[in-house]
Amino acid sequence: MIPELNRLFEEITGEKVQEITEFPSSGSNRKYFRLKSWHFTRIGVWGASPEENRAFVYLSAHLRKQGLPVPEVYEHTDDYMYYVQEDLGDTLLFDALEGGRKSGEFSRQECLFLQQTIRLLPVLQFKGAENLDFSCCYPRPEFDRRSVFWDLNYFKYCFLKATGIEFSEDKLEDDFDKLADTLLEEPFHTFMYRDFQARNVMLKEGTPFFIDFQGGRKGPLYYDVASFLWQAKANYPEKLRAALLDDYLEALQAFMPVDPEAFKKRLRYFVLFRSLQVLGAYGFRGYFEKKRHFLESVPFAISNLRNLLEEGFPEYPYLDKTLRDLCDRDENVGKKEERGLTVQVYSFSYRKGIPEDFSGNGGGFVFDCRAIHNPGKYEAYKCLTGLDEPVIRFLEEDGEVLRFMESVYALVDASVERYRQRGFTSLMVCFGCTGGQHRSVYCAQHLAEYVYRKWGVNVHLLHREREIEQQFKVLL
Repeated sequence: MIPELNRLFEEITGEKVQEITEFPSSGSNRKYFRLKSWHFTRIGVWGASPEENRAFVYLSAHLRKQGLPVPEVYEHTDDYMYYVQEDLGDTLLFDALEGGRKSGEFSRQECLFLQQTIRLLPVLQFKGAENLDFSCCYPRPEFDRRSVFWDLNYFKYCFLKATGIEFSEDKLEDDFDKLADTLLEEPFHTFMYRDFQARNVMLKEGTPFFIDFQGGRKGPLYYDVASFLWQAKANYPEKLRAALLDDYLEALQAFMPVDPEAFKKRLRYFVLFRSLQVLGAYGFRGYFEKKRHFLESVPFAISNLRNLLEEGFPEYPYLDKTLRDLCDRDENVGKKEERGLTVQVYSFSYRKGIPEDFSGNGGGFVFDCRAIHNPGKYEAYKCLTGLDEPVIRFLEEDGEVLRFMESVYALVDASVERYRQRGFTSLMVCFGCTGGQHRSVYCAQHLAEYVYRKWGVNVHLLHREREIEQQFKVLL
């Protein structure tokens, strides 16, 4: 993987790569690396699907030609498995909104970022569609009935069935048919980004740039609006969401006449559809791929769905009833029940922030591993993690990590003992380092194994930036 990206980088810049940093993985099957030489920095990408990569490379070139703010792709391999693109920096719009997302009160600057982004959406949708060869899109050239049912079945099989909700598949399919008819009843000729949300917008010198549009295709305007304004963890207050929708509609009038009330009425169906698609994605990543942080987003999506159902969807009576049952069943849908104490152990990168505590207990221990000798400074260990034997040997032979962990064990032992005595159910322990790759991973792994072995309690381990999860379960 690395040699191919090194070769592309050298062809583009004329310089050899001096430093490589892998980005934390997300929900996709792609890996991203920051490649640096003395004078240049680029982003190297490996993707498991050459067809998807080819679509991204084509769309990037087309959208840039249309004057839209997307990263330039400089070069790719003949098989489209690797490509190198422009480095837009490190600031995701989602991260820039952290204060508002956590407090519910969005600052003037945060609102300005959101306003800039939503007003660019009609430009992207209309300018992006001009002279676009939709046959190059992946996996479908347009938002059609097959696309709709892929996402509805994603929800049904990956989320609804996984929660244990009882339902009639036949009756649900009847309402799915009617919902598909509604979504497809209007013709459309615009570019649909498909995953237009704050995690896929980067801020470069305060200007929004769009990324991860490889699923783009011909589609309705409403879908992207629903994706952005009802993003589950964005936590936009209703008043802010309404103001941003008005901003979008005002910008849209430069391209077509708009009846705001008719638009909003139709938008509801796309908000419903997108909410189901998102829950399907969370279910697949969480229940089946065992990535807990996706399950942690489920309550936010359920909250959006619950608000949407206040008005209801009488035109789809069985779907409406099933979704109400889902929302009413348990406000903690998506969370796993544990008996006794569970110790949550995380490794993380300080660049990405300290992990949130979703237990409601307000956090626990956070240990800073950055004073420990860093194997990541050495070329031999850059592509390894704290789970790999050469890194483990480096850290233990150096000795600093062993003295560090002696103190950690003593502090955590005292808390586990008292938590068990007092009937507490959750203790969180986090280890942070620069990249969340070597020192913090080593420490979190060793603590998780130590606590489970010594105390016989449930331990949930998550190497957040590596997207590796492990459960140590007590057999009852």
